[in-house]
Amino acid sequence: MNKVKSLVLAGLLAFAPSIAMNGQALAQDNVAAAAAPAADNAAAPADSAANATEAAPVAKVAAPPRMKPTEGIGMPKPGEVTLQEQFTSTGHTARWLHDKMLLPLIFAISILVLALMLYAMWKFRASANPIPSKTSHNTLIEVVWTVLPVLILLVVAVPSIGLLADQYKPAPKDALTVKVTGYQWYWGYEYPDAGIPEFVSNMLTEEQANASGEPHQLAADNRLVLPVGRPIKLIITGADVIHSFAVPSLWVKMDAVPGRLNEKSFTIEKPGVYYGQCSELCGARHGFMPIAIEALPPAQFDQWVLSQGGKLPGAAPAAAETAQAAAPAAAPVADAKL
Repeated sequence: MNKVKSLVLAGLLAFAPSIAMNGQALAQDNVAAAAAPAADNAAAPADSAANATEAAPVAKVAAPPRMKPTEGIGMPKPGEVTLQEQFTSTGHTARWLHDKMLLPLIFAISILVLALMLYAMWKFRASANPIPSKTSHNTLIEVVWTVLPVLILLVVAVPSIGLLADQYKPAPKDALTVKVTGYQWYWGYEYPDAGIPEFVSNMLTEEQANASGEPHQLAADNRLVLPVGRPIKLIITGADVIHSFAVPSLWVKMDAVPGRLNEKSFTIEKPGVYYGQCSELCGARHGFMPIAIEALPPAQFDQWVLSQGGKLPGAAPAAAETAQAAAPAAAPVADAKL
């Protein structure tokens, strides 16, 4: 009997340390389990404050109403014999050069040549000159017909070179970048600065164009929306063959070449809808890939960007500053948990 008691006592003494350790660990787990909800509740304000900007749902912004075109603005006019009315600075210069300098100069030269031909036909006709003149050299005439064309070319060259330089002037750093891609047979537009992915633009049918009050074969379902008064930089390329992005009233024309990025910059002066077309023979449906640009005031353009799920310049830094301002206020709570 004494031996049995001794064996039981020895067994209890052998397992006593492990039982004690398990009990202590179980107690610690119970304490930790009880403290965990309180700690999580204490940490919740810190996490919610730090991520308030990210977690907050983005309010749905409605797109501005689709702008209706104005007859004769941004499109050809019936019976028009000159360039379309221009709405960019380079367009104004180009139209002035065409209407005020080149056309009058061409008209004057044509009248002068016609008058000289008529004078020569009358002055040196056979009945008035039975003995033909044998004059073969006249220094004055040769100097005049050499110097005068040179002076005319110089007068034309000065504004022409200036216009050429303005057309290819690099866009400023704050310009809105839009990537334009020509496809067979439609256009694709992407706004990398605003985070708007590419969308495509196809020609409206005649019934759809008439219903919306737009010119047939110029109207498109999804327009290229741009702001008024802000510099714009178009990055133009082609996906298959060579296309050409051309909008006459904005003095914009640039080839869309596969494997190459061409750049065109301009600033639109007035809100409106401006139409253009592909100006490079690109296949069977070349004549059915119109360009429709909707120029909006800056506030409405920002509204359109938000309605497309894009972001405005400076929006991301402001959100980051809000999150950083909320993070220090949550730090003492996190320390209390520890």
